Amino acid sequence: MSDLLLRILDTPQAPLILQRAQAILDREARNRQKFYKWRDEDKKAEFINGEVVVHSPALHRHNSTMLLLASLLNMYVNDRKLGLVLAEKALVELTRNSYEPDVCFFGTEKASQITDDQLYYPAPDFIAEVLSKSTEKYDRETKFADYAAHKVAEYWIIDPLRRTIEQYEIDADTEEYALCGS
Repeated sequence: MSDLLLRILDTPQAPLILQRAQAILDREARNRQKFYKWRDEDKKAEFINGEVVVHSPALHRHNSTMLLLASLLNMYVNDRKLGLVLAEKALVELTRNSYEPDVCFFGTEKASQITDDQLYYPAPDFIAEVLSKSTEKYDRETKFADYAAHKVAEYWIIDPLRRTIEQYEIDADTEEYALCGS
C-alpha cells in the first residue's frame, strides 16, 4: 500500500486525487450509517467498499460446514477458557467495511471487552469463511486483504465442495497473509 501512496504523492495531481478519494470515503460513511439503520437481525447483509451486499440463504453443505466448525471450536475454546466464538450473525466492523464472518474467534483480551448488548464487533483474532459461489470473490479478495490489514491473526477459507481448508497467518515481516497449510 505504501508504494501506491508514494506513486500518488509523486504526481502533480496528488491533491486532486486525495480530495476525490476523501469525497468517496465520506459518501461511503454516510451510506454505512444508512446500512446500520436499515439492517436488522433477520437480514444477512454486509457493507463492502461502499455497497450493501445482501446474501441469499446458504446451501445445506455451507450451513453444516459452518455449524460443525463453530461447534467444535466453541467446545475447545470454552473448555480451555480461551475467549469467545461467534458464528454468522456477528457484524465485524472494520475501518471501511462491515462483515458477517461465518465463524470468528476473539481471544480472552478482546472477548473481555464484549458486552451482552453488543451489536458491532472489533476485528477478531481468527476468522473462517465457508466458500459459496456468491461469496468466493469477496472471501478471496476483498475480505482477504481487509482481514490482513486489520491484523486478524489467522484466516481460513473453507471449500465444502472440494473439502479443503486454506489456512493463512499474518507474516510478521510483510504484515500480509502467508499460506500455512491447506
